[in-house]
Amino acid sequence: MKRNIVIATVTAAALVTGGTVAAYASGDDDGAPAQRDSNTRVADDRDDDRDDSRDDSQDGTRDDDTAEARTAEVTAAEAVTAALKRTPGTAVSVDREDDGENDGADAWEVDVVTSDGTEYTVRIAAGSGKVLGADRDDDDSDGRDDLAALKGTTVDAGEAARAGAAKGTVTEVDLDDDGPAVWTVETTKGEWKVDTRTAELSRSQDDDRQADDD
Repeated sequence: MKRNIVIATVTAAALVTGGTVAAYASGDDDGAPAQRDSNTRVADDRDDDRDDSRDDSQDGTRDDDTAEARTAEVTAAEAVTAALKRTPGTAVSVDREDDGENDGADAWEVDVVTSDGTEYTVRIAAGSGKVLGADRDDDDSDGRDDLAALKGTTVDAGEAARAGAAKGTVTEVDLDDDGPAVWTVETTKGEWKVDTRTAELSRSQDDDRQADDD
Protein backbone atom coordinates (compact mmCIF):
# COMPACT_ATOMS: atom_id res chain seq x y z
CA MET A 1 0.00 0.00 0.00
CA LYS A 2 2.82 2.43 0.92
CA ARG A 3 4.62 1.51 -2.29
CA ASN A 4 1.54 2.47 -4.31
CA ILE A 5 1.29 5.82 -2.49
CA VAL A 6 4.97 6.58 -3.22
CA ILE A 7 4.55 5.71 -6.92
CA ALA A 8 1.45 7.86 -7.16
CA THR A 9 3.25 10.75 -5.48
CA VAL A 10 6.26 10.51 -7.83
CA THR A 11 3.96 10.32 -10.87
CA ALA A 12 2.03 13.39 -9.73
CA ALA A 13 5.27 15.28 -9.14
CA ALA A 14 6.50 14.33 -12.58
CA LEU A 15 3.29 15.52 -14.12
CA VAL A 16 3.44 18.80 -12.24
CA THR A 17 7.12 19.33 -13.16
CA GLY A 18 6.50 18.42 -16.79
CA GLY A 19 3.61 20.83 -16.96
CA THR A 20 5.74 23.60 -15.51
CA VAL A 21 8.55 22.93 -17.98
CA ALA A 22 6.08 22.79 -20.84
CA ALA A 23 4.49 26.00 -19.70
CA TYR A 24 7.94 27.64 -19.38
CA ALA A 25 8.91 26.43 -22.85
CA SER A 26 5.66 27.71 -24.28
CA GLY A 27 6.29 31.09 -22.64
CA ASP A 28 9.75 31.32 -24.25
CA ASP A 29 8.30 30.61 -27.71
CA ASP A 30 5.70 33.38 -27.34
CA GLY A 31 8.22 35.87 -25.92
CA ALA A 32 10.76 35.64 -28.76
CA PRO A 33 8.48 36.99 -31.51
CA ALA A 34 7.31 39.74 -29.13
CA GLN A 35 10.93 40.76 -28.50
CA ARG A 36 11.69 40.72 -32.25
CA ASP A 37 8.60 42.85 -32.95
CA SER A 38 9.72 45.37 -30.33
CA ASN A 39 13.22 45.58 -31.83
CA THR A 40 11.72 46.07 -35.30
CA ARG A 41 9.53 48.93 -34.08
CA VAL A 42 12.53 50.65 -32.42
CA ALA A 43 14.57 50.34 -35.63
CA ASP A 44 11.70 51.73 -37.70
CA ASP A 45 11.30 54.66 -35.28
CA ARG A 46 15.02 55.44 -35.59
CA ASP A 47 14.78 55.38 -39.40
CA ASP A 48 11.78 57.74 -39.23
CA ASP A 49 13.72 60.10 -36.94
CA ARG A 50 16.67 60.15 -39.36
CA ASP A 51 14.34 60.88 -42.29
CA ASP A 52 12.65 63.70 -40.34
CA SER A 53 16.06 65.11 -39.44
CA ARG A 54 17.15 65.12 -43.10
CA ASP A 55 13.87 66.79 -44.13
CA ASP A 56 14.27 69.46 -41.44
CA SER A 57 17.86 70.10 -42.57
CA GLN A 58 16.78 70.55 -46.18
CA ASP A 59 13.92 72.85 -45.15
CA GLY A 60 16.36 74.90 -43.08
CA THR A 61 18.69 75.29 -46.07
CA ARG A 62 15.84 76.46 -48.25
CA ASP A 63 14.72 78.94 -45.58
CA ASP A 64 18.28 80.29 -45.33
CA ASP A 65 18.45 80.70 -49.11
CA THR A 66 15.10 82.53 -49.10
CA ALA A 67 16.22 84.79 -46.26
CA GLU A 68 19.48 85.54 -48.08
CA ALA A 69 17.51 86.41 -51.26
CA ARG A 70 15.22 88.76 -49.32
CA THR A 71 18.12 90.72 -47.79
CA ALA A 72 19.99 91.22 -51.08
CA GLU A 73 20.44 94.96 -51.81
CA VAL A 74 20.37 96.67 -55.21
CA THR A 75 23.21 99.16 -55.52
CA ALA A 76 22.87 102.71 -56.79
CA ALA A 77 24.64 101.77 -60.02
CA GLU A 78 22.32 98.80 -60.55
CA ALA A 79 19.31 101.04 -59.92
CA VAL A 80 20.53 103.42 -62.64
CA THR A 81 20.87 100.53 -65.09
CA ALA A 82 17.35 99.28 -64.31
CA ALA A 83 15.87 102.77 -64.64
CA LEU A 84 17.50 103.36 -68.04
CA LYS A 85 16.07 100.06 -69.31
CA ARG A 86 12.63 101.33 -68.32
CA THR A 87 13.16 104.88 -69.59
CA PRO A 88 16.08 105.34 -72.00
CA GLY A 89 17.90 108.62 -71.59
CA THR A 90 20.48 110.19 -69.28
CA ALA A 91 20.38 109.58 -65.53
CA VAL A 92 21.09 112.82 -63.69
CA SER A 93 20.53 111.69 -60.10
CA VAL A 94 19.79 108.64 -57.96
CA ASP A 95 18.59 108.74 -54.37
CA ARG A 96 17.70 106.01 -51.88
CA GLU A 97 14.28 106.54 -50.28
CA ASP A 98 13.53 104.34 -47.26
CA ASP A 99 10.47 106.04 -45.79
CA GLY A 100 8.09 103.33 -47.04
CA GLU A 101 6.12 105.70 -49.28
CA ASN A 102 6.93 103.78 -52.47
CA ASP A 103 4.16 101.19 -52.40
CA GLY A 104 5.31 100.20 -48.91
CA ALA A 105 8.82 99.30 -50.11
CA ASP A 106 12.25 100.88 -49.86
CA ALA A 107 13.22 102.19 -53.28
CA TRP A 108 15.72 104.08 -55.37
CA GLU A 109 14.45 107.15 -57.20
CA VAL A 110 16.35 107.74 -60.42
CA ASP A 111 15.84 110.98 -62.37
CA VAL A 112 16.18 110.31 -66.10
CA VAL A 113 16.15 112.98 -68.84
CA THR A 114 15.19 111.83 -72.33
CA SER A 115 16.76 113.21 -75.49
CA ASP A 116 14.00 115.80 -75.90
CA GLY A 117 14.57 117.17 -72.40
CA THR A 118 11.62 115.44 -70.73
CA GLU A 119 12.44 114.36 -67.16
CA TYR A 120 11.08 111.27 -65.41
CA THR A 121 11.50 109.90 -61.91
CA VAL A 122 11.79 106.11 -62.08
CA ARG A 123 11.34 104.12 -58.88
CA ILE A 124 13.33 100.90 -58.44
CA ALA A 125 12.72 98.44 -55.58
CA ALA A 126 15.83 98.40 -53.40
CA GLY A 127 15.48 94.71 -52.59
CA SER A 128 14.66 93.20 -55.98
CA GLY A 129 15.54 95.76 -58.66
CA LYS A 130 11.97 95.66 -59.95
CA VAL A 131 10.61 98.82 -61.56
CA LEU A 132 7.85 100.17 -59.31
CA GLY A 133 6.77 102.98 -61.62
CA ALA A 134 7.75 106.20 -63.37
CA ASP A 135 6.39 109.76 -63.14
CA ARG A 136 6.97 112.66 -65.51
CA ASP A 137 8.28 115.90 -64.05
CA ASP A 138 6.02 118.85 -64.85
CA ASP A 139 9.02 121.20 -65.12
CA ASP A 140 11.45 120.05 -67.81
CA SER A 141 13.74 123.08 -67.59
CA ASP A 142 16.01 121.45 -65.00
CA GLY A 143 16.35 118.37 -67.18
CA ARG A 144 17.43 120.43 -70.18
CA ASP A 145 19.94 122.30 -68.00
CA ASP A 146 21.38 119.00 -66.80
CA LEU A 147 21.77 117.73 -70.36
CA ALA A 148 23.58 120.92 -71.30
CA ALA A 149 25.91 120.63 -68.29
CA LEU A 150 26.77 117.01 -69.19
CA LYS A 151 27.51 117.78 -72.83
CA GLY A 152 30.99 116.54 -73.70
CA THR A 153 31.38 114.50 -70.48
CA THR A 154 32.12 110.77 -70.43
CA VAL A 155 31.22 109.65 -66.88
CA ASP A 156 27.55 109.00 -66.24
CA ALA A 157 25.66 108.65 -62.95
CA GLY A 158 26.12 104.88 -62.86
CA GLU A 159 29.88 105.15 -63.26
CA ALA A 160 29.98 107.86 -60.60
CA ALA A 161 28.10 105.52 -58.25
CA ARG A 162 30.57 102.71 -58.91
CA ALA A 163 33.49 105.06 -58.24
CA GLY A 164 31.94 106.27 -54.99
CA ALA A 165 31.34 102.70 -53.81
CA ALA A 166 35.06 102.52 -53.05
CA LYS A 167 34.32 104.88 -50.15
CA GLY A 168 31.34 103.12 -48.62
CA THR A 169 27.78 102.22 -49.53
CA VAL A 170 26.39 104.82 -51.93
CA THR A 171 23.12 106.43 -50.83
CA GLU A 172 22.84 109.30 -53.32
CA VAL A 173 24.35 110.58 -56.58
CA ASP A 174 23.55 114.05 -57.88
CA LEU A 175 24.84 116.35 -60.59
CA ASP A 176 26.43 119.56 -59.34
CA ASP A 177 26.42 122.05 -62.23
CA ASP A 178 27.49 125.13 -60.30
CA GLY A 179 30.59 125.70 -62.39
CA PRO A 180 32.20 122.75 -64.23
CA ALA A 181 29.86 119.78 -63.93
CA VAL A 182 30.83 117.25 -61.28
CA TRP A 183 29.05 114.34 -59.67
CA THR A 184 28.37 114.57 -55.93
CA VAL A 185 28.26 111.15 -54.31
CA GLU A 186 27.10 110.56 -50.74
CA THR A 187 28.17 107.35 -49.04
CA THR A 188 27.97 105.91 -45.55
CA LYS A 189 31.48 107.31 -44.98
CA GLY A 190 31.00 110.86 -46.24
CA GLU A 191 30.50 113.02 -49.31
CA TRP A 192 32.69 112.78 -52.39
CA LYS A 193 33.18 114.40 -55.80
CA VAL A 194 33.58 112.38 -59.00
CA ASP A 195 35.00 114.04 -62.09
CA THR A 196 32.62 113.81 -65.06
CA ARG A 197 35.51 113.20 -67.49
CA THR A 198 38.03 111.07 -65.60
CA ALA A 199 35.95 109.46 -62.79
CA GLU A 200 38.63 110.70 -60.37
CA LEU A 201 37.35 110.59 -56.80
CA SER A 202 38.05 113.31 -54.22
CA ARG A 203 36.60 114.31 -50.90
CA SER A 204 33.98 117.04 -50.97
CA GLN A 205 35.18 120.38 -49.59
CA ASP A 206 31.90 120.71 -47.68
CA ASP A 207 32.55 117.32 -46.10
CA ASP A 208 36.12 118.39 -45.18
CA ARG A 209 34.81 121.51 -43.45
CA GLN A 210 32.25 119.48 -41.52
CA ALA A 211 34.98 117.05 -40.41
CA ASP A 212 37.11 119.99 -39.22
CA ASP A 213 34.18 121.43 -37.25
CA ASP A 214 33.63 118.08 -35.54
